[in-house]
Amino acid sequence: MYTMRRLSLAFLLSLVSMGIFAQDDLMNLLNDSIRKETNYTTATFKSTRIMDGHSIESMPPGQLDVRISHRFGTLNSGGYNFFGLDQSNIHLSLEYGILKWLMIGVGRGSYEKTFDGFAKFSLLKQSTGEKEMPVSVSVFSSVALKSLKWPDPTVTNYFSSRLSYVAQILIARKISNELSIQLSPTYIHRNLVVTELDPNDLYAVGAGGRLKLTRRISLNAEYYYLINPTNNMTPQIYNPLSIGVDIETGGHVFQLFFSNSVGTIEKQFIGETTGQWKKGDIHFGFNISRVFTLKKPQKPTNY
Repeated sequence: MYTMRRLSLAFLLSLVSMGIFAQDDLMNLLNDSIRKETNYTTATFKSTRIMDGHSIESMPPGQLDVRISHRFGTLNSGGYNFFGLDQSNIHLSLEYGILKWLMIGVGRGSYEKTFDGFAKFSLLKQSTGEKEMPVSVSVFSSVALKSLKWPDPTVTNYFSSRLSYVAQILIARKISNELSIQLSPTYIHRNLVVTELDPNDLYAVGAGGRLKLTRRISLNAEYYYLINPTNNMTPQIYNPLSIGVDIETGGHVFQLFFSNSVGTIEKQFIGETTGQWKKGDIHFGFNISRVFTLKKPQKPTNY
């Protein structure tokens, strides 16, 4: 009888130990499966623009963004010009997501009667989990065509003189649900410049950020520092600074801001800003974005 009790006790202890080991193995399997998942960061910015310049965001495949951008005159133009609202520059664009890593767009602006086209390539996506990536990285490239009539038709003018090119690397990080930042090293080439002293190549570094205030409103700021010496440029060029808010309403994103630049594309607001904040050369502007789904994705994507 005593021997049977010992055997029964040993059997029960073995069952308990097997259960503990089995539970540990199950927990290890669950932890391994969790570690193997990659969680990609979303909504670093609410729009494909921070203010003037492009953000890290791209349109998903099959979605079309119809954008309208306005830049009014300067506030210091006085009451006669309704503090700049009597003057207006407009830019219209269509921007489409082809693949989850490729977005293209075309546009036309009244400022310098410019046509432009661009492509944005997503290289890296901020993520946690099995694949750790601290930042998101995209490459942006554009070409612009200035279609203004030549001021002196008697001079030999070339079509290539109307063209300018932009290349950027967009590096962004979503630090928290409330704060995102981005750096944008930029290269601009202009085929034709005003004088021989003006450089054909411009180099700049942009910095922008988004601070979430409420569920649908955020405070945005953007600044580009022109590395080239600007003293000899014609006319005198200044670094662009823009400050404003994003307002999300369903399928629309409204961006309202103030800037010392009237341009709406990189070649214009980085290389052609002539206004100064301290002198009141401040333009009120806004961007309106309306997204349409032209092609529904066949299966869910990771991001």
